[in-house]
Amino acid sequence: MSNPYVPVLVLMGIAAVLALGGVAASAVIGPRRYNRAKLDAYECGIEPTPHATGGGRLPVKYYLVAMTFIVFDIEVVFLYPWAVDFTVLAGFGLAAMLIFLALITVPFVYEWRRGGFDWV
Repeated sequence: MSNPYVPVLVLMGIAAVLALGGVAASAVIGPRRYNRAKLDAYECGIEPTPHATGGGRLPVKYYLVAMTFIVFDIEVVFLYPWAVDFTVLAGFGLAAMLIFLALITVPFVYEWRRGGFDWV
């Protein structure tokens, strides 16, 4: 009798071969044209400058947007099981999810009011 995990292992092996093969092929075939702009660190559209001696302020807007994406990813992770068992959870599940969505809305409104989504 065959092991039921064999197809999963074969699929993982094929995925690993394709991933490593793509990296190896790009290293061998890809062009090697390095310039100053390509070798510089990418700072989300901000020109990298030397840090101030006293520490200086960092733009927090990028971190706020990143945290918002994390919050909404967590929201989606919790919404999937709720949607699957919606009929089993009934009224209690609906109330719990409405409270959860209200709590998730707080950081979104906070960032919106602070101007975190204004990119100009």
